[in-house]
Amino acid sequence: MTQFLGTHKGKLDKKGRISVPAQFRAVLEALGTADIVLFPSFRHPCIEAWPAPAFAALSAGHTRLDVFSDASDNLAAALFATAHPARPDGEGRLVLPEDLVAEAGLSEAVSFIGANQCFQIWDTERALAHIRDARARARDFRLTLPSPARGDGEAR
Repeated sequence: MTQFLGTHKGKLDKKGRISVPAQFRAVLEALGTADIVLFPSFRHPCIEAWPAPAFAALSAGHTRLDVFSDASDNLAAALFATAHPARPDGEGRLVLPEDLVAEAGLSEAVSFIGANQCFQIWDTERALAHIRDARARARDFRLTLPSPARGDGEAR
């Protein structure tokens, strides 16, 4: 399995340490990396954690921007200047940078939310509200995913 799935609760200690859930560490192992990149979410009060190769692929589009453009400058400051490389130790622990903890408003109770290609680290109360609200919006807007294509190219 190479998707980050589920919601897992954890604790943030006074030194800023967390334990990445075993299920998420298993995904990293299946992807062939233990290295992740942490940065503040652009959309939510949480920390996003991307496997380093996926972050590199995601950010590769930046090199196609005009070097001196506002778009390049703004994305560089918003994404790269706030990103922190990290690697959980052998037992899955890592220290979250203080600036990310503060920006995400994390307290002692944290939740790890699977987000397919990455996972997010939330304050638990905010995480529960986010999931509840997102499910309601998905229902209200009748959001769906395309059906997987068959081998012959037809939808199922």
